This record gives sequence, C-alpha cells and structure tokens, in this order.
Amino acid sequence: YVLVSPKHEEDDDDLKIQRAQAFIRQLEKKNFTVIRIQHEEKIFYGLRAPNDIFEDYTYLLKVSDSCNWSGVLKGEVTQATRYCYPNTHAFCHMAWPFTFDLLKTEINVFETTFCLHERKEQKKLRQKWARWTGLFFSLDRQYFGEKVALYYLWLSWYTMLLVPAAALGVVVFLYGLAFFRTNPLINEVCESSIIMCPRCDKPCKVWQLSDTCTYAKVSLLFDNEGTVAFAMFMAIWATLFLELWKRHRARHVSKWKVYDWCEEEEELILEIVNDPSCRPKQFRHSYFRSTLVLILVTLMLMIIIGLAHALVVFRVVAAALLSNADWEFIRDQPHSVAVMLGAVLHYLTIQIMTRVNRWVALKLCHIEKTNSFASTERSFTVKMFTFQFFTLFSSLFYVAFFLGRINGHPGNYTRIATWRLEECHPSGCLTDLFIQMAVILLLKQTLNNIFEFTIPWVTAAPLRKCGHCYRKACRDEQGRVEPCDICKLRDWLRNYHLTNTDAFSLFNEFLEMVVQFSFTTIFVAAFPLAPLLALLNNIFEIRLDAIKMVRLERRLVPRKTNDIGVWTQVLEAIGVLAVIANGLVIGITSDFIPRLVYRYRYGPCAAGNATTNCMSGYINDTLTTVYQSHTAAWGDFTEAQMKTETGMNVTQCSYRDYRDENYTLTSQFWLVLAVRFAFVILFEHVVVVCKFIAAWFVPNNPIQVKNERLRDKLARLKEELR
Repeated sequence: YVLVSPKHEEDDDDLKIQRAQAFIRQLEKKNFTVIRIQHEEKIFYGLRAPNDIFEDYTYLLKVSDSCNWSGVLKGEVTQATRYCYPNTHAFCHMAWPFTFDLLKTEINVFETTFCLHERKEQKKLRQKWARWTGLFFSLDRQYFGEKVALYYLWLSWYTMLLVPAAALGVVVFLYGLAFFRTNPLINEVCESSIIMCPRCDKPCKVWQLSDTCTYAKVSLLFDNEGTVAFAMFMAIWATLFLELWKRHRARHVSKWKVYDWCEEEEELILEIVNDPSCRPKQFRHSYFRSTLVLILVTLMLMIIIGLAHALVVFRVVAAALLSNADWEFIRDQPHSVAVMLGAVLHYLTIQIMTRVNRWVALKLCHIEKTNSFASTERSFTVKMFTFQFFTLFSSLFYVAFFLGRINGHPGNYTRIATWRLEECHPSGCLTDLFIQMAVILLLKQTLNNIFEFTIPWVTAAPLRKCGHCYRKACRDEQGRVEPCDICKLRDWLRNYHLTNTDAFSLFNEFLEMVVQFSFTTIFVAAFPLAPLLALLNNIFEIRLDAIKMVRLERRLVPRKTNDIGVWTQVLEAIGVLAVIANGLVIGITSDFIPRLVYRYRYGPCAAGNATTNCMSGYINDTLTTVYQSHTAAWGDFTEAQMKTETGMNVTQCSYRDYRDENYTLTSQFWLVLAVRFAFVILFEHVVVVCKFIAAWFVPNNPIQVKNERLRDKLARLKEELR
C-alpha cells in the first residue's frame, strides 16, 4: 500500500512535515514496514502490514460466528484482507488527534493513497481476462477481492439472461413488422381525408390526418397484441433473473468460503486487531435526524419533479415555435421534433443532476451519522438510486400516463400560461414514450461507455509515451542500477499516474447497470427492443470495464463480501414496479384496450357482419368533430388557423376524444375506462401470482451448497470437541 505526500518546504509547511512524520511513526509503532522514497516534488511511503496482525485476525475469525472453517483451517489470509486492513482500519482508527481523512482532504498532509498492481497477476489478467477476446473468462476473486468479483459475476449473469429476453423482444418487433403493410388501421390513417383541429394556438393550422401516416406506422409497429405477452414475460423474467442469481451467488460464495461472512463482525475483528482496547461504535437513532433527512429527501424529490414539469413546458413551447420553422419537415412535424428535443434535453438534465444528486446524498448520509462504513454505503445507495430514478423516470411517467389526457377539448383547453398542453396522436401516445426511451437509452449507454473508457485512456497516454522515464528512475547518473528499495519507485510511479479510484468507482458501475435494468423492465411494453440494446451494451461494458480496471486505473482496494448488498432489494423493488408500470402502460397508454372494445362492442363484427374487417372505421370512431356552428368551441381557433395549406377555409375539424355534440363524455368512454382498469387489475394479479410461484419454485440455495455448509459445520463442531 502506498501513501503519497507532496514535498513540503520547511519554512512554510513545517507543521505539515511534523504531522506526516508523526503519522508514519504511529504506523511504525504498529510494526508496519515503511519504505520512504523521494522523487522530484513527491514523497512516497510504501507500507506493509506485519504478519502477526493477521495471526490474531485468523484466530478471532475462527472463534467468531462468521467462521469460514476451511479457510481458517488452512491459515488463509486473502489479499482483500491484507489490503483492506491498512485502508479502512490502520488509517481510520489510529490513536492520533487527526484522522487520515482529515490529513488527506483538509490539512493536505497526504495527497493520495493507492494499492499497487502486482505485475505478474496484472499480466495474467491482461492476457486472459482484460481483453476483447476474454468474454468467456471469469474474474478470479483473489486479485480485486470478492466485492469486485461479485459485481462481474452479477453483470455476466444479467447479460446471459438478457439473451432470451432480447430474442423474444426481436420476435415481437418482427411480428409488428410482418403486419406492417396490411394493418387496416394504418391504411385508414394514410388514406384518410379527415381534417384535424390545430394542435396548438397560432401559428398552428388545421392539418390532414393522412399527413401523419409515418407516425401511425411507427405507433402500430410497437403497439400490438405481442407487446402484452412480452410485458408479462418480462415481469416474470425479472423475478426468475433474481431468484436464479441468488442460487448462482450462493454457489460461488460457498466456493469462496464467505457464505457465513458478516460485515459487522469482520469490522469488529479488524478493530480489535488494530487496537485491543477499542470500543465499538454504538448504534444510535435520532428521530430528529430521521425527520430532517425525510424532509430534505422530500424537498429534493419535489425539485426533481419540478424539473420534469419544466421539460413539459419546454416541449409545449418548442412545439408552438417549431410550427413557424423555415424547414418544411420541422414545420410539418413540430410535435415529433419537440419530443426528440425534449428527450435530448432530458439526457443533459440527467448528466447535471447526477452530480447534484451525489452531493446531496452524501450530505444526507453525513447528517444521519451512521455507525459504520457498511451502513453509510447502504444509506447512500438507497438515496442516490431514489434521486436518480426520479430524475430519469419523472418525464417518462408524464409521457406514459398524463400526456394527452389532461389537455382538455375545444372550448375548454388546459393551458400552461398561454400555451396549450400537448395532445396525443390519433394512433395513440405510445410512440411518444418509445421515442423518449430510445433517445435516452441510446445516448446514455453510448456516451457513458465512450466517456468511461476514453477519459482513463487519455489520462494514461503520458504513461504509455514515457515508459522509459520510469526505467530511468531506477538508475543513477552513470546508468548504474540503484539499490532495490529505490527500484520500487518505478512501479509506484506507474501506479501513481493511473486514473484514481475510490469507494464510488464500483458504485458507479452498479448504478449504471441497475438503471439500465430499470429501463429494460419498467417500460418494456413501449420498447420491446430495449433488452436487445441492453445486451449489446453489456457485451461491450464487461470488456471495457475489465480493460479499464486492469490497465488504465489504479487498483481498487479489495473488499470482502458475500452479496451485492442493498442492490438486491433495489432490484426486487424494480421488479414489482415493472409489473405495475407495464400493466398501466398497456391498459392506459396503449390503444390495445380501446381497439379490443371496438372490435367486440362497436365495430362491424359486433353486429355480426363477418365479411367486413373487424377494425374498419376504428380511427374515425375515436375522433370527435367540432363544427363552425359550435361558437364556444370554435372561438378557440382564429380564422387564419382554420385555413388549409392551399388557403381553403374549413367549417369543421376533428380531435381525439369520446365526446358528443355537447362535449359530454360518451358511454363508450366510460366503457373503455372500465375495461382499462379491469385489465390493469387482472394483469397485475396474474403476473404477481406468477412471480410468487416462480420465486417459490426456484429455491435460493442449491442442494449442493446446503450439503457443503452442513459438512463444514459438522467438521467444525468435531474439531471443537477434540
């Protein structure tokens, strides 16, 4: 383990020098081996913990409740423990007026710390794992510790199970494509002569329904019967993925001998080893602090939701302004362009708010004053994910469940200031949700991967160009090789110039993948190709992360664990939310239910006319006509708006709604609404029952793991009896 300190001038920073020397003396009193090397303006301290510390650690682990019998019996001390001890205990629990964090961040005595990459092991990882052809090699937990190994184990498992989801999503897409040209609803829109009412105030004009032929084709490409079955499949898939992951995890942590490992007990053991007279940090709970944190979290969520409202206003204003654009394409499709611009702006908002959310979540954890690093990490994870979820999905929830449903009707339009709210296309609102999701998902995954890899790669460029500089550091002016201690500087400098890593490095990777999992499951009914995009992204993600972690970044501090922690509960919550959201998307957002009601209640087939297409006349049935004689409604439109592109005046126009001549909701509206809610309740109950059956059917622990644990416990009890 290496500490780096800037070379302080004795006249100006004498106090800092004294503090650095005093801190090193404290480590030497604990029998740490310290090697001090000065290079240019930096002072490097190489640290190695004494072996007798780990003898005490092994004994305490043997008598603890979380004993890993096989490992203790062999006297194994993993690299995770050897690196974790100085990083989290020897530094943080020193009997010294200033903690290491204070010396590093506020007093600026030390510049940075890092674990060294071991050259031989690093070379093996480069050859077998951290390369583009290493897709089928798994990461050995010895080098980076169980925590990193479990992340890659989870990511590989998630990627593998995305294969059937992606394949079925492609089948659903091809199903929509197969009936793309023969769908009667598309023909009805493309061949229609219906004049539609203006979508916004001046300068919007009346328009032909046939002008949106392309939009109708895209809508029906994703809004078909196949999406219902696919949404149900994905909800059950999310449950099976988690249950099978628990089995997969159990098999590996049992093999690693950390199945019964307890983070709390491990911290206590290391604290006792560091200081036999230590006292545990007591659990505390403050209702005042909890209330304060709850209020601040609520305020933060209100701000995030407020930003989603701002995006809605942007879309409304952009659609009105784009209607006057010089380009004909934009002028003809102002709402579609506004949706895409809104999605891009949403992505930029996500990038800014990610940094704000992290800062706020850290401050809230500081207010809570948790009693351990593990509890702080759990609290931060829940808060950060909650903020990110609302940042990412607030706008999507508006598009899915509110767009076109609160905009009003002629004579009583809902407005933001002077601007009318957006309307849905006559073919439905699902395409708006699809466009929003596709833009955000593609931008987020593509740009994130580019930045994640290129920034460390560019940072490490001087390291690649100046490899001979580090060889020179080991030789004197005559070119003779210096003593062995000085030669260590070459490796230390190489590691020092790699991209820095910290406790958030692995958290960021988990957050990115769990957010992707949310996109893949929650609104999959609107975008069946989402699992395919996620699969392709993850294939690159695993390899990019491996190359970055081994070649371009400093070595992560190896940490021991036996699970992915609170992320399991987060994934379970997403699975439940996916059931609710997909049921609502199909029942409320999609046109699946209105088409079903029309087919069996109002269409030609309902009257027994079997020779006519059952969906003939559906588009016209969903429209309400406004006449010039309806002065109250007609007053919302100016004379200029009621002229076509050829200058012809119109005396009537249509808009999407179930209303009669008096603008009262018809019985068909209430029947469709009742069937919508009935479908949502039925869908969610059926899927939830299937999820429970799947969870019960797949046990968390394989029989082999249970038998191995039983044998280990029996061997331990027999050994104690002797």
